[in-house]
Amino acid sequence: MSHLLELFRFCPVCGSEKFVENNKQSKRCNSCGFINYINPKAAVVAIITNSEGDILVCKRAKDPARGTLDMPGGFTDLNETAEEAVIREVKEETGLTVTATRYLFSLPNTYKYSGLNVPTMDLFFECDVQEISNLTARDDVAEAWFMPRKEIDPEHFGLASIRKGISRIVGK
Repeated sequence: MSHLLELFRFCPVCGSEKFVENNKQSKRCNSCGFINYINPKAAVVAIITNSEGDILVCKRAKDPARGTLDMPGGFTDLNETAEEAVIREVKEETGLTVTATRYLFSLPNTYKYSGLNVPTMDLFFECDVQEISNLTARDDVAEAWFMPRKEIDPEHFGLASIRKGISRIVGK
């Protein structure tokens, strides 16, 4: 396997080409001593159910895994809590307003972005929403609907952590 930072050839501090592998998650500059660690980026996942217990699923509109099933969610922004991120992501992707969040669990993942395998830590939240009648697929979601738990097949979800997470949720 190649190094996570293989695409980074020059030190971001001094510009030296002496930017070499330090360990499996960092590179070190032999000119200025800077060490760049690649740590997981925080991401959030929303588990939303309707009054029948059906779970909100989405169809991905963009790569990676375009056309596969997903849950609402995405990356946290700078200076944003995970709770704020899940509320924002649900609004951006579905138009729904989250009124309460409850942390469930986390799973590590790798997300392919701009040719780079970005390690993530996906934080799963159970979310209550104000009303589901204004559900609309938006942003990077092609479709969004509530699916009965018994019909959910984790293998139809395109991202590894979402497959593992939905398996935990529906018990498959």
